Amino acid sequence: MAANYATVNNTQTSPYGSGDPYYNESTGYVTPQRPPVKKTSSWIKFGIPVAIVVIVGVVVGAVLGTRAANKNASESAAGSSAAATSAIGAKNNLGIFPMGTDSLYMLPLYPATTNTAAFTTPTFVSTNNANYAWPQDPFQPSNPNPTQVRSDRPRLIAPSYKWAVLPQLIANDPYMASWNNSIFGNASTYNALPPVAYYLDGGNGILDVARQIKQRVKAFSYVYRMTNDTKWVDRTWTELQNAAGNLTGGWGPDNSTKWNPSHFLDTAELTAAYAIAYDWLYDQWTSDQKASIIWTMIEYGLNNGVTCYSSNDPLYYGWWTNNTMGNWNCVCNNGLTMGALAILGDDTSGIAQQLLGMTVSNAVQNCALAPSSDGTWSETSDYWYFGTTGHVELSASLLSATGSSYDLLDVNPGLNLSSLFHMYGTGPGSLFNYGDTGPNKFTATANGLFFYGGYYNQPAYQLFQRDQADAPDPWTMFWYDPTVTGAFWDGLALDHFFNNNTDQWGSMRSSWTDENALFVAIKAGTLQGHQTHNDLDCGDFVMDALGTRWFGELGDGDYLSYGYFESDAQDSPRWLYYRKRTEGQNTILVGGENQNVLAAPTIQYDSSGTAQGSSTVFNVPSGSNAYFIGDLASAYFNVTSFSRGIRLLNSRTQVLLQDEINAQASVMWRAHTNATVSIGNNGLTATLTIDTRTLHVDLLNAPSGAQFSTMDAVRLSTDPATPSGSPDQPNPGVTVLVISLPAGTYTLEVLMTPQWPGVSSTSYVTPSSVPLSQWSLTSHP
Repeated sequence: MAANYATVNNTQTSPYGSGDPYYNESTGYVTPQRPPVKKTSSWIKFGIPVAIVVIVGVVVGAVLGTRAANKNASESAAGSSAAATSAIGAKNNLGIFPMGTDSLYMLPLYPATTNTAAFTTPTFVSTNNANYAWPQDPFQPSNPNPTQVRSDRPRLIAPSYKWAVLPQLIANDPYMASWNNSIFGNASTYNALPPVAYYLDGGNGILDVARQIKQRVKAFSYVYRMTNDTKWVDRTWTELQNAAGNLTGGWGPDNSTKWNPSHFLDTAELTAAYAIAYDWLYDQWTSDQKASIIWTMIEYGLNNGVTCYSSNDPLYYGWWTNNTMGNWNCVCNNGLTMGALAILGDDTSGIAQQLLGMTVSNAVQNCALAPSSDGTWSETSDYWYFGTTGHVELSASLLSATGSSYDLLDVNPGLNLSSLFHMYGTGPGSLFNYGDTGPNKFTATANGLFFYGGYYNQPAYQLFQRDQADAPDPWTMFWYDPTVTGAFWDGLALDHFFNNNTDQWGSMRSSWTDENALFVAIKAGTLQGHQTHNDLDCGDFVMDALGTRWFGELGDGDYLSYGYFESDAQDSPRWLYYRKRTEGQNTILVGGENQNVLAAPTIQYDSSGTAQGSSTVFNVPSGSNAYFIGDLASAYFNVTSFSRGIRLLNSRTQVLLQDEINAQASVMWRAHTNATVSIGNNGLTATLTIDTRTLHVDLLNAPSGAQFSTMDAVRLSTDPATPSGSPDQPNPGVTVLVISLPAGTYTLEVLMTPQWPGVSSTSYVTPSSVPLSQWSLTSHP
């Protein structure tokens, strides 16, 4: 019997409050000390190997022929599109941009080159050359309807006209060739494993196994369609039979709750997996196999979907259908829609048509409104992956199957900008990963940037994502536009600030292509309205430099902890856990108390507008800087005034963090680090060390009694107890750098100086003291 999370979280309205009970217990600061030697990631699952220019492996060569032969054919067919062919050819001759992938942060490592001709303005080159460009979809209905689908198969994501030209596109694009090779390798690896075993954990349900099955079905189905080798059809059938409980030993309960509808994400992802298998392998299934897949999908998936939309929903499976503008609505509606589209016309029960009359409009009213007006995903930067994957799969499936997305891509301008939210939230030390980071991602990737880039005519989105470790994926093969040329960073501003009614944050950096670059991100924003995935963290920041994260985030608490998702009210049990409390963030703690959930901060910011050029080597010009200031007084009790500002100094080589506070209770400045910390100069200097790298942190113009000290990342002795049976998680290897002061009025100026190789101490600056009210682009060196 499926778990009842309402009992766990003690809530009357939703089994998850306004959030969801994923369980992904992390061990503390999610970016631990980085080894000094960078390595490439494994090719299994995801990864980009070192120095790939062209990949024509044994399997790929057998299927596609040699690259050289196709290259010659394409050159002879260029004709009137010679200029376009030349531009694409130059791109392909350059090969894959990154030299490899950092093994810890899983981010691309770019070569240091000043060859500006090689990295040009992001562009989709206009060409009809069939060796380089997708043809137009011949299915162009004049009056699209969700229940009127194309006549050919597949319907979902990748219609037959795309499969027909895919081999020659792969042969003429080094990225597509490498991704294809990775998908083949992944499929072979999955094939050697037993079918995914049923495992119901206490908080994540069967979501991990559902996404693993979906991941396998995508790979197996893709490789079959590229090879016509029916062993992949047979292997897919084994996986489907297993998840239907038809193999020896069974799989989950033998009733309609087999796919765990009480945690409907699980049901939705399994329904999507079956939809892909049914549709992509349609011509290979026997009549009996088709009937079996349809029965399984309806019994364990679609019937439960109808219940979600019914007024008779006694177990409240469908809470996510009501005013849930986040990943739950996107993922659940997507799975049901893909399932319905796949079997529409073969389904004699009418349930597919019934669901399509519910899911599409509901997703427009909920899922599509999840990004704020500036593109910020209101849950967290990690939940962006789950939400956008659901949104893009849903939109792409409707477009390919019926010829329209029915406003899913147009009702909210923030959808276009959500790619910038992800790009600017990614630093050299990974994401600005505030709040909950969620479960294992498996099929939740950032490859929606390929789809968004094509739909919104934003080539930079595709260029950014194609270098990432999660790019090799069957969806990528159809969403990527091989006419894209240039470098995403060419002309891209180093800074971006996001400011809407819910989220306020800023991203500042010294380079897009240097893994050792300086990166700072900071947030203000409200403390409610984030699907109960946020922390009490106004003023929170992260900082990267020298190839490591110096101050970072602790991530998830234990999703099974009592009341973790109960609500975001001031007295919610969620705020009893260290990683969610204000003391667990990189901000000011006043009186040892949590911040006020009714916070309504205001911010101001400015930037020199510096943009990187086409070279991967970027020398920051003199005077280039940016700053962010938040009035955070409303986030605190016992505070008359409080503002926090952060800015880049000295051509983006140093950081100044300045707090101005008038508090009627004790004041504690806190920042979490994985570094070894040494305090000197009578407490006015902290030296942070990670392997051979060093960050100097200086307290300038220190108020009387102010000095640095360190603490363990554990609860304060004055904290209220956690609920019985729900202890706090340990945070091993994490040190909190602290400044502790009694109630009073203070200005705290903390200067952070990475010790850049080859830079003398005389090159660093010590700025004069300037009140936040007088900060400007010219107020500091």
